[in-house]
Amino acid sequence: KVDLGTAANYAILTKTGISTVPSSAITGNIGISPAAGTYMTGFSFTADSSAEFSRSSQIKGVAYAPTDNTPTPTILTSAVSDMETAYTDASQRANTQGYNIGGGNIGGMTLTTGVYTFFTDININSTITFSGGADNVFILQTTGKLMQAASTNVISSGGAQAKTIFWQVKGTVWVGSSAVMQGILLAKNNVVFESSSSLTGRVLAQTDSALQKATPALSRVPPSNLEAFCFFT
Repeated sequence: KVDLGTAANYAILTKTGISTVPSSAITGNIGISPAAGTYMTGFSFTADSSAEFSRSSQIKGVAYAPTDNTPTPTILTSAVSDMETAYTDASQRANTQGYNIGGGNIGGMTLTTGVYTFFTDININSTITFSGGADNVFILQTTGKLMQAASTNVISSGGAQAKTIFWQVKGTVWVGSSAVMQGILLAKNNVVFESSSSLTGRVLAQTDSALQKATPALSRVPPSNLEAFCFFT
């Protein structure tokens, strides 16, 4: 699989910003670097007494920023570097499953283990399924955008796990309202989740992540095989 290094310690890690229209429900840590903690907005943070991290009622975890006390700035610098390395690694994997399948329109498809390469946007307009065993790895590479339509689902079967599904996206990632996404989002640009959308996976974005019109959903819990879960409503 793609080694995330210390970036695996975060549900959401970005370089320039994380915003929410309250409330969101995020299981796992969030972090930002090199932008200051003021670029994480909508969370109503309370700083820990150590000043090394902050807490929010929207996060089952903690928030880290480079303006926190040491050793947080150094830890974040390493995590962002690992995120960038993981993105490059995923982008350089050799194709095994063909190029531009479906012309980028993968809705309705069942995908098996391997590396899929797109030189166009990836569009999910209906349910897609990742089918494979627990150790199977899926990598989808695109030089374009990843666009998931409202009320569509990304699901797994046969034991396939969200933590071994990798989306390497050079352009924007956009997840529509009420859509269900799975996998590790390795994004060169920004990631947007519209209202009532959810993610089992991680957002590792080299610009920013925006969570729109979110409220807690306490009935949603992370699966035992993945500690990062985000629900945006």
